[in-house]
Amino acid sequence: MKPSLRDPLLQFLLLGAAMFAANTWLNHDRGGVEVSRQIALTLDDLRQIDLAFQSQWRRQPTADEFKAMVDDKVQEEILYREGLAMGLDKDDTIVKRRMAQKLQFLAEDVASAHEPTAAELKTWFERNSQKFGLPGRITFRHVYFSPDNRGQRARDDAVDALRKVTGEPEDSKAAALKADRFMFQEFYADRSSDQLAKEFGPQFAQAMFGVKLGSWQGPVESGYGWHLVFVESLTPGRIPALEEIESDVKTAWLGEQKQQAWRTAYQKMRANYTVLLPRPPENQTARAGEGQQ
Repeated sequence: MKPSLRDPLLQFLLLGAAMFAANTWLNHDRGGVEVSRQIALTLDDLRQIDLAFQSQWRRQPTADEFKAMVDDKVQEEILYREGLAMGLDKDDTIVKRRMAQKLQFLAEDVASAHEPTAAELKTWFERNSQKFGLPGRITFRHVYFSPDNRGQRARDDAVDALRKVTGEPEDSKAAALKADRFMFQEFYADRSSDQLAKEFGPQFAQAMFGVKLGSWQGPVESGYGWHLVFVESLTPGRIPALEEIESDVKTAWLGEQKQQAWRTAYQKMRANYTVLLPRPPENQTARAGEGQQ
């Protein structure tokens, strides 16, 4: 015990607790204070104030700093209570939203307290494995045939060019000379289907993952025009094993459990209330009736 009692932090906190206890005793000696008018700070409250200061300033507070922080906490509590007494919380959208949010967090915390077993996680992953699918990836080179430059001949020109470069290597100068200049890149490495869809359009992305590897192919249409493509490598999409992404699966499982806990809690609360809606004005009711005839 002796080393603990010599701890400056503990001594400081005990001193603060003693001061509050003495203050409470003196007030009680003067006739007592109504519970609703008391602001009781616990030893844990004082410790939290001290820790908050240390985390920000990397040192312990002085006696004056500590007293100022305690005064701030007391002031906050007093203003909160006075605000409640004046009804300032009533019909306040921000207050309502914050209270609703806290209640939802409390409901979700019930779910987060439960750790999934290996069997639960495996069963859940088997039902939701598609959510964790890894997209296919592709590396390719292309040459471009512009409808702006060639009009309706763009696709036919690409077909003619393909006949002449069949069997040519990937970096064939002959293919490049017969094409138009593309505003972006000519070579794209390790792109996913989603990335291709953003850069060239979904139709191009879908077609590219069906192209034969190792030779010039096409024409493939994009949002820009027509392309001859040389696919260097293609990695098909796949569903990873649970062991590869267990931490991600657990995070997703906990998220679903929180949502379910909140839905269940809200449904129970909602069952205790009846919602009354105003009737529509008579002229609107009459118009609705005319429309149904």
